[in-house]
Amino acid sequence: MLYTFKSRLPSPDEALPGRAELPFEVPARHTVLGNPLLGPYPEGLAVADFALGCFWGAERRFWQTPGVWTTLVGYQGGITAHPTYEEVCSGMTGHTEAVRVVFDPAVVSYADLLKVFWESHDPTQGFRQGNDVGTQYRSAIHTHSDAQAAAAEESKAAYQKVLSSSGYGAITTEILPAADRPFYPAEDYHQQYLDKNPAGYCGLGGTGLSCPVGVARA
Repeated sequence: MLYTFKSRLPSPDEALPGRAELPFEVPARHTVLGNPLLGPYPEGLAVADFALGCFWGAERRFWQTPGVWTTLVGYQGGITAHPTYEEVCSGMTGHTEAVRVVFDPAVVSYADLLKVFWESHDPTQGFRQGNDVGTQYRSAIHTHSDAQAAAAEESKAAYQKVLSSSGYGAITTEILPAADRPFYPAEDYHQQYLDKNPAGYCGLGGTGLSCPVGVARA
């Protein structure tokens, strides 16, 4: 049963039921950037959600990007409310490992973040990323506005041309509204994991190809 849900998403009837609230506490502040992990965030900042494999390495890639105010890892895109890591690993929640990126659009554009996203993983692998296999490692972008959705689709099309010309297959990245896909924060020990464990597992491996994302701001 568990192996089945590494290769396909569960239906609502099959998914774990979840719970009404988080079963653990989320740290107050980012261990690197020093800013609060949870909102509400200061006026003028924007939010972006990305999934690109193991969230440990993905989060570090974004907190190292100038203009990013805070990051936190969590679970998104599935059915089970307020899941635990063990539940997500079972494949029976439908969630993918995601990173919430809070950024200053005056310093870094959403297009810039999309470029980081596409170039930090192989978005053609479906329910896996490198040696990490399962639905929780699928590639996804959960958008917070019509402008983000348009920018994400435009960048996907542009990067697909680059990948296809280099012999890669079709991009499997989901692009869906964040409003329909709640973001549930992950446990304390996952937050800024590679700051706490500098020699820890990263899991990221891009294609080595550059994404031709424009400079339009969203």
